[in-house]
Amino acid sequence: MMDKQLRATYPMATIEPDPYNEPQPGDLIEIFRPAYQHWALYLGEGYIINLTPVDENQAAAMSSVKSMFSRKAVVRMQLLKDVVGGDTFRVNNKYDDNHTPLPVGNIIQRAEVLIGQEVSYDLLGNNCEHFVTLLRYGEGVSEQATRAIGAISLVTAAASAFSVLGLINTRSRNRPF
Repeated sequence: MMDKQLRATYPMATIEPDPYNEPQPGDLIEIFRPAYQHWALYLGEGYIINLTPVDENQAAAMSSVKSMFSRKAVVRMQLLKDVVGGDTFRVNNKYDDNHTPLPVGNIIQRAEVLIGQEVSYDLLGNNCEHFVTLLRYGEGVSEQATRAIGAISLVTAAASAFSVLGLINTRSRNRPF
């Protein structure tokens, strides 16, 4: 029954016919945006808590790429269906194997205290995934940020290698013998 209600409420959402995949209070919600994944925490009764840029209206808040480069964010409680919009989402408690979730009551209490608060935001060190995992586990974790840092490190290492090779090649051409 709940699955049918969710499908009616979130027609664009990817909800498997598994009754255990329905959002439950304290669940991590992964929302698939065109260029990235946005993360929220399910509070219950259709509501989530998530980070939105300070200077954007609530409806457009996390659907723009601009949100990834904001330095400040506001903690908002919104309807999941409004935040998902035309995108898709799934329940994704992917860190449960390595991190023990806090009791649901504690998760919700911690989340509710933060609603309306302005917080710092950093794409690589303090993003929406860090925020919701901090609420769920007491520790901020972001695989998305770790992958991005790895990619940046790889590009930096490659650029350094090419610079060194270019310098060696230039020096060998400038030798008079």
